[in-house]
Amino acid sequence: MANLVNELGKQAASLGVKSVYGEQQDVDGVRFVPVALSWSGFGGGESAEDGSNGGGGGGLAVPIGAYIRRGDDLRFEPNLISLVAVAIPFVWVAGRALRSIIRAFR
Repeated sequence: MANLVNELGKQAASLGVKSVYGEQQDVDGVRFVPVALSWSGFGGGESAEDGSNGGGGGGLAVPIGAYIRRGDDLRFEPNLISLVAVAIPFVWVAGRALRSIIRAFR
């Protein structure tokens, strides 16, 4: 089990900032850094009967835009398709929650 924890720790160290901000790219004199929204999770367990162990993990990254530098100008340009894909379920869940709250106060 200790080896599993160490391996997950090594893999999780590369997550975080490295998975959210990509490497800087230069295209036709314009520099940009891609930005993503990232989730990850890991788990492990041990069977009491035969002493075997196991684990698993997974993650998801959604590109949300890029920081773009043209000369002295630095700005964030969103990826509208990804933002809409993320916003639609969020708005739906928020609407359902708001509807439940309003019904509870009636």
